[in-house]
Amino acid sequence: MLMKQKIYNTLYGAIVADALGVPVEFKDRNFLKQNPVTDMTGYGTYNLPKGSWSDDSSMMLCLADSIAKKGTVDYDDIMNNFSRWFNNGDFTPDGKLFDIGLSCRKSIMNYLDGIEPLECGQKSEADNGNGSLMRIACLPLYLYEKFGPDAMESWEAFEIVHNVSRLTHAHFISLIGCDIYCAVMLEILKGTDKDDLLRSALSKVEGYVIEHYKFDKFYLKYKRLTKKDFVNLKENKIRSSGYIVDTLEAAMWCFLNSTNYRDCVLKAVNLGSDTDTVACVAGSIAGLYYGDIPAEWIESIRNKECIDLIIEKFSAAIGDGKINSK
Repeated sequence: MLMKQKIYNTLYGAIVADALGVPVEFKDRNFLKQNPVTDMTGYGTYNLPKGSWSDDSSMMLCLADSIAKKGTVDYDDIMNNFSRWFNNGDFTPDGKLFDIGLSCRKSIMNYLDGIEPLECGQKSEADNGNGSLMRIACLPLYLYEKFGPDAMESWEAFEIVHNVSRLTHAHFISLIGCDIYCAVMLEILKGTDKDDLLRSALSKVEGYVIEHYKFDKFYLKYKRLTKKDFVNLKENKIRSSGYIVDTLEAAMWCFLNSTNYRDCVLKAVNLGSDTDTVACVAGSIAGLYYGDIPAEWIESIRNKECIDLIIEKFSAAIGDGKINSK
């Protein structure tokens, strides 16, 4: 599969799943057991038309647009894009911001107050929402093109992942969550068998943690992912909150317990709580791995012109050796 198609599947995989989750965000699991999401709908929580995507996709598009524009990861430019989204409603379905997490808001305000990009992010252990994980889907595609299939054996790649997270979420738990996610996506790009994906990804992250002792105790927050029986956990053991550890676990559990994109993202939405973000993260993974995103769901997405232009520019910028390889 061409890289352009992988980019398309990853970004639309995230955006479509995000839009599936938006109408039922904050609904609990018991409600969704009685009223399961089975198709793209509208209105609900935010009273928005069908196909509306949230801050998750907006911030991901900010990142992709910046990489496309600069041909590299430019932290000032990424924060400029976040500011355009925050102030002007750029990178949204209809020119209006309707949802933003507290940590992201504080970090963008820091940037607008003149603080350096890599000092803007929130640093306490209480600041480990999923706001950096939800927007990072295009980064492993860039890392794959820059460093090759074994990107996560490069400390420089880890530093880029950490810095992109640090723009809003600077605590070690958030950095490690983004590491694990990017490592999983890179294993998919490598062609690793599904049964071996998580184990192979975690071995890369563990290699980094061993060499960087400050990460060690926080890596333990993700210990359930390291267990062989993680995939066999019952649904009632999976939490779908906005805490980054819960979101990553839930997304991986939905992916590992599905065989196609549709089933994966509907499973994620119907876990309840932070429905759009859990689905967005799961959807990017499933989109890259499975493809086959239902065409009718893609067609229902609002402001496709913006999305398609960014995908086109991002594909042109990182494909065919156009970025500086190591």
